[in-house]
Amino acid sequence: MGIHGDGRYTVVVDPIDGSLNAKRGIPFFSISIAVAEGETMDDVVFGYVFDFGTGEEWTATRGGGAFLNGEPITERPKDVLEILSFEATTTAYVSENAARFDGVAVRLRIMGSLAITLCHLAAGRVDGGVSLKAARSVDIAAAQLLVREQGLAIELCDMPPFGSAPLDLVGRSRVAAAGTDALCRELAVALRN
Repeated sequence: MGIHGDGRYTVVVDPIDGSLNAKRGIPFFSISIAVAEGETMDDVVFGYVFDFGTGEEWTATRGGGAFLNGEPITERPKDVLEILSFEATTTAYVSENAARFDGVAVRLRIMGSLAITLCHLAAGRVDGGVSLKAARSVDIAAAQLLVREQGLAIELCDMPPFGSAPLDLVGRSRVAAAGTDALCRELAVALRN
């Protein structure tokens, strides 16, 4: 559902990213809010993700950096893909895709919230993340700003370029993100193969 008006800003809200986790009492879900001065990912000027499980508050402003609980994020992902997070998963998606990442990443994690996974990438807690099915803007609009403000790489594997992706409710592409452009490309290639 979308509400359209003629205001200056576009606001993208995912009230519960990780809704199955929330429903089952698994403390890994968030609210995600992005504010944009246009209708694409490049237009996002503010991102906010609140992790209900940990109480962590993640924010970013375009050109102003990325923050965790009001403090600048200083950690970075490793230069190798030691921990890769899979998102948008079902057993079938995992079994169909996991072998593609053998030799690309050392360990896999499946946590259940793409927004939080991207925040964890921004803070160097994981070294890469992929969405195994097409993500919607509500899943990534806020957290992608943290990733980009940290100078990390993120791309749409099926519909580049990332920055021109529309802020609408259509799932358009799988997502790959990592600490460097080269690692991100490696993840994207593994997703496509």
